[in-house]
Amino acid sequence: MRVIDLDEQPDGHAAPITHVAFRPAGGRLVTCSYDGTALVWDTTRPADPVPLTRLRHRRLVNAAAWHPTEPDVLATASADKTVAVWRLTAAGSTRGDATSTGSSTEPGTASHTATLRTVLARHTDDVNAVAWLPDGDRLVCVSEDGRASLWQAGTGALLGEVGAHTAHCMAVSASRHGLVATVGEDGLVAVVEPGGPTGPAHRRYATSVEGCAWSRSGKLLAVARDDGFVDLLTPQLDLVTSVRVADVAARTVDWSDDDASFVVGAYDGALHIFDVSGEPVRTIRDPRLWPRSVAVGQGLLAVGGFGSTPFLFDLATGARLSRPGAPTHGPNALAVADGRLIVGCDSGTVLSLDPDTGADVRASRWGDSPVLCLAARDGAVYAGTYAGQVLSQVDGRLDAVDVGAPVPALCVTDDGLVAGTYTGELVALDSGPLAVRAAGVPHDGSVKSLAPVPGGFLSASTDRTVAIGTLTDRTPLWAHGNLVNAVATLGGGEVVATASRDHTVTVGRLVRSAGRWRVVGRRTLLGPDESVKCVGLLGDPAAPVVLAGSYDFGLYAWTVDWSGQEATLRTGRLLVTFGQGLSSMVALDADRVAVAGWDGRIVVVGRDDAGEAVVCREFTVADLLTGAVAAPPVGALGVAGAVGPARERRTVAADQRRHGDGSSR
Repeated sequence: MRVIDLDEQPDGHAAPITHVAFRPAGGRLVTCSYDGTALVWDTTRPADPVPLTRLRHRRLVNAAAWHPTEPDVLATASADKTVAVWRLTAAGSTRGDATSTGSSTEPGTASHTATLRTVLARHTDDVNAVAWLPDGDRLVCVSEDGRASLWQAGTGALLGEVGAHTAHCMAVSASRHGLVATVGEDGLVAVVEPGGPTGPAHRRYATSVEGCAWSRSGKLLAVARDDGFVDLLTPQLDLVTSVRVADVAARTVDWSDDDASFVVGAYDGALHIFDVSGEPVRTIRDPRLWPRSVAVGQGLLAVGGFGSTPFLFDLATGARLSRPGAPTHGPNALAVADGRLIVGCDSGTVLSLDPDTGADVRASRWGDSPVLCLAARDGAVYAGTYAGQVLSQVDGRLDAVDVGAPVPALCVTDDGLVAGTYTGELVALDSGPLAVRAAGVPHDGSVKSLAPVPGGFLSASTDRTVAIGTLTDRTPLWAHGNLVNAVATLGGGEVVATASRDHTVTVGRLVRSAGRWRVVGRRTLLGPDESVKCVGLLGDPAAPVVLAGSYDFGLYAWTVDWSGQEATLRTGRLLVTFGQGLSSMVALDADRVAVAGWDGRIVVVGRDDAGEAVVCREFTVADLLTGAVAAPPVGALGVAGAVGPARERRTVAADQRRHGDGSSR
């Protein structure tokens, strides 16, 4: 297993924050991150939280949980398939290190160190969440493989399974009475008392359920649903009340200390606070929020974000007490405009550069919300953001329109601009000025990627399907065994490749007749033993080179032989290893593809004299930012500054729609 290799930030995280958890005794907060670390913070002064110690895993840290009675013990759950149990100790000015995964104090904040007590290492997939039982001796861990497993924390012994889901198990919560609730992408909510006299209680939904939390009293269970509702349930899973939170997925939930209110983080980028009867109290919005996780403790509300440090709010008033300082610049998206490579980052910054030299770098701040996708044509550059906006730069003018849900996919077709949203919508937009024009045939999951073809476009979705056609007339091409992360084309749609969480790449040959596309040949390429995140094509459609980037940090290449055995699974050739997962690709031309990773590296891949894929050159976002000219008044990237209020607000989300993207960025 490759280990995350990012430049650490001395006062925070180097990548977005995935999880937050307050210590029950107060005064401490733990944050988890895509940078492979968990940070313990002193929150006694909420306006100025201080990092105390850093805990290290090999992969991203998905969650953490404090011991119910020992205030210096916590557990962390990671995509490296382990759960680590730590003990924190005051260390004065001593710098400490632990074994296996690791811990150390930070310069200037050396007041604590951590000792690794136990590693629970027999998981078969990413561990998404962890919860202590009230006895403090046992832990429940839930995993991408759908299992909920029970462990003895002191010895690391696996005690058995306490539940199973048919899809990814996303969250776990243990009540003060020892009832364990688990939820998953299969829509199942399960409650069981490990070792108790009765079997589990079940409740099923038609949509994915990704968050759950017991009230402090243990009398109510809140579950966060992908259709935008939060249900309050009894321990027997009878419905007490159902609350409509947003038009997009409700991702996470937590309770106030007195059980008088609960807080929901949704994929509209907002925090929604309700009283226990389901009446809204207030909504907190900030474009840098990433409410994948919320935590409440002693009157404080914590939430993760796309910066290096957590947000803290006053729960009673909603007043912001602190917010992330330094932004993280992980590159999420690539495009090509007028021969220049365009890079969109977590920070809302968009870079433009010469891909042949890495020179003439221009940087423009398009807003505070992360750029999730890019598209370009005829001097115009378009961006989709986590805040649910589509942005454009045309002739030095910045424009924006709100589509009501995060926008992970854009493409420019013969008929104009199309956006794909977290809620599965396909939205047609007028490009000048930006305005929502029409909604198309939706997917049953988040639209992860779009690619133009003559007469229409391709779409890839978390509903496992790949479709082709116009906005209103679409035909399925094929399906994967899990969500589809990306789609790419070559030769005007003659060759199509898709990348999936099922660890494979599918590449197919298409023909078009009478305005309809059909598949005339298809190959399945075996990727690494982890989700394949992005895909690209280069060379000749008769023998295309397929590139695929994975969450195992590797960039792989295959040369397709259409005359070979269709049933043969072929492993790709490893071209280069990144320091984090790969995020995106774009074809610079028929023979070159640019590839970005969340470690900030960008490589350009071409072909050698034998037609094999080779890495031609490499840049880093940090170096590009250092040498960039800020917001030059040139071409499509000529104006910087935050985006003002959108001229139009339109929600195109559909009820009962599942985006199902779990723990992935």
